[in-house]
Amino acid sequence: MVGSFTRRSAIALGGSALILPRFAIAQAYNRPSITIAVQKIANSNTLDVLREQSNVGERVFFSSIWEGLIGRNWLGNLETVPGLATEWKRIDDKTVELKLRRGVKFHNGDELTAEDVAFSFSRQRMFGDTQPSQGKTISVDFVVGGGRANKELPAEVPAVARRSWPALLGIEIVDKYTVRFVNGTPDVTMEGRISRYGSEIMNRRAFEEAKTYSDWATRPVTTGPYRIAEYRPDVSLLLEAHDEYWGGRPPLKSIRFVEVPETASRINGLLSGQYQFACDIPPDQIPQIEKNPAFEVQGGTILNHRLTVFDKSHAQLQNPLVRRAMTHSIDRQAIVDSLWAGRTVVPKGLQWPYYGDMFHAGWAVPAFDLKLARELVKQSGYKGDPIPYRLLNNYYTNQTATAQVLVEMWKEAGLNVEIQVKENWQQILERTPTRAVRDWSNSAPFNDPVSSIVAQHGPNGQQQQAGEWRNDEMNTLSIELETSTDRARRKAAFRRMLEIAEREDPAYTVLHQNATFTAKPKALAWKASPAFAMDFRAENWGGRS
Repeated sequence: MVGSFTRRSAIALGGSALILPRFAIAQAYNRPSITIAVQKIANSNTLDVLREQSNVGERVFFSSIWEGLIGRNWLGNLETVPGLATEWKRIDDKTVELKLRRGVKFHNGDELTAEDVAFSFSRQRMFGDTQPSQGKTISVDFVVGGGRANKELPAEVPAVARRSWPALLGIEIVDKYTVRFVNGTPDVTMEGRISRYGSEIMNRRAFEEAKTYSDWATRPVTTGPYRIAEYRPDVSLLLEAHDEYWGGRPPLKSIRFVEVPETASRINGLLSGQYQFACDIPPDQIPQIEKNPAFEVQGGTILNHRLTVFDKSHAQLQNPLVRRAMTHSIDRQAIVDSLWAGRTVVPKGLQWPYYGDMFHAGWAVPAFDLKLARELVKQSGYKGDPIPYRLLNNYYTNQTATAQVLVEMWKEAGLNVEIQVKENWQQILERTPTRAVRDWSNSAPFNDPVSSIVAQHGPNGQQQQAGEWRNDEMNTLSIELETSTDRARRKAAFRRMLEIAEREDPAYTVLHQNATFTAKPKALAWKASPAFAMDFRAENWGGRS
């Protein structure tokens, strides 16, 4: 039965019996199947990387289903590695050439070629356009006779495409196994954009043959080690081995992700043998799980920061002094110590050391200063009217507890913030007079600030698209950061953007670096990535099959 191992050997621990699988002696022809309990599979109820830009989606998609031309080392430090492309080189400031890996098979048996790559970045795929643009060498458009390539796309797809590739002209097909990404402006981050979440490759024929976008998006045909066998939105996702995978025969027969929103249920299911992995474990539960010597919890900080985001169109937040007061009211270290048991850190604003020479080591989040916060509230003229705070019920680890702590901290500064628990992200982002403060997180899909501060808070970013916040200087600097090839100028622009978005006209405030923890039996030879992604390729499952 899928999700269950052969159940024989039992280890008696603490007066109870733990049933463990016999995977350790399984032969290559008798691969195990596993079940993974997750808080959520996908927010959009699709498996499209341009629709499901979420932490939960990253966990399920990579590196099981979707793959890009330039990959990431999920078992290392997330550095770039060859993926569906074996090599790449710069032609000029606007052009990158890549050589495709030969013999790669899609889940439907088709071979990966340059046309699949070009179609993956075509205007039809990314924007739903039905008419080709005028271009002689850039294969960015496909009008397929007799097919159904033109599909009505949800608004989120072109929105993500714009912020991922704001100036892409298209893909030039040099030959069957060589492509060139051609940009409309200079861009030193093109290789990063090629490797980012959302730039993965799809099978052109499968998209054309699907009757609707929904038909395709719930069962996309890709190149990963596992293919989609069954997807039941809000319930489960079953993946089965893709035995023609270019990276070697997958070590698992199948993987089933099941939605188990309650933390206690995920843990109990793990301990009873119902699940082999339990994700999103709160830090305070780790010692309890590890009391049982047959289990361990892996994980730690990842390239994602937890944020509180402001809608400055709300009457109480129009004055930046109120938002500044909120940023200075927060004792971030107290949250890290009390709710995270010190297992994460307070970062230096919306950035990560892996930015290299673009990282501002001297920057810091707004200091916890209750006296200053109270003074800013007084100067603002705030009269105590309620400030709504929207959040989901523990979509993020410790989300509800963190919100309760924040409300008390803001209360100490004289701010009347009221929690509103919503059922989904659509309700969180709904434009109503009550939208003021919300929870969010921000990732760094590649090692440049363009991937985080511009992608989420710049002119094409979700916050501005949602109508929550806008700053003209910030938008001008975003263009500078995206198009300049002068690293010193880019670094200075980034510094100024941090000053605007975190200090002067707060768009958000960083709470702490995010961390993710996954529980499993120690006997399972598997290693957690420093990301939400879970790697189940052969090299991460007790050796190659």
